[in-house]
Amino acid sequence: MNKIIIIFVATIFFTSCENSKVKLLESQVTQLEGQLDHIQESNSSLLDRLSDLSVINQTEAKSIQSSLESLSRQNEYIQNLTAKIHEKDSINFALVSNLKRSLMDVNDEDIQVEVRGSAVYVSIADQLLFQTASAQISRNANVIMQKVASVINDHSDFNILVEGHTDNVPIKNEKFRDNWDLSVQRATSVIRILQQEYNVDPARLTAAGRSYYIPKADNETSQGRSKNRRTEIILTPKLDQFFKLLKAPELVG
Repeated sequence: MNKIIIIFVATIFFTSCENSKVKLLESQVTQLEGQLDHIQESNSSLLDRLSDLSVINQTEAKSIQSSLESLSRQNEYIQNLTAKIHEKDSINFALVSNLKRSLMDVNDEDIQVEVRGSAVYVSIADQLLFQTASAQISRNANVIMQKVASVINDHSDFNILVEGHTDNVPIKNEKFRDNWDLSVQRATSVIRILQQEYNVDPARLTAAGRSYYIPKADNETSQGRSKNRRTEIILTPKLDQFFKLLKAPELVG
């Protein structure tokens, strides 16, 4: 009887111990499963981050590549623009040289040829072209007009603006309302001579009057007023070509 009791008690004890071990093992398994799930989640998160990092790097690489390509295009554009500007300057100076050579027998004080900015200016004293208070071209002026027209016709890629300038002495008579009127009509007379007598394409010609508002010298002296009475023939490159040239390529990225 006592053996039976001892065996029963031992069985209960060992059963209890086994149950405890099983529960402990189950707890440990549950804990390990939780750790494994955490590790798997961490690995998945890390993979996602690595994937994101890879995408970012690819994007940055593409952006850098696009920037380099854009810089290359910009550099090519700048080099091309610089070359065109040098070419334009060379053409301008060649034009000046041709005009000066053609007009070398004219008094330097009465006619001046120079480059200002992107244009070539031929400034002619009015005493070579007109009588006082007149807009009619004098006969002696035809020689000058012929020489200028010859150079103009040899450079068909230039437009021509003719500007009339006066001194500040007011004029008002039957022919001219004021200095504006006189300066415009003198410019128009030069335009007509260039077109009708020397076959300059009228599509290249523009007439403008500036009155006395852009003086070269002081109007307070007779010498200054004499310099201000002038006609300027301005040769400029056709602007549409340079507008196309100045249109920079678009940046990418």
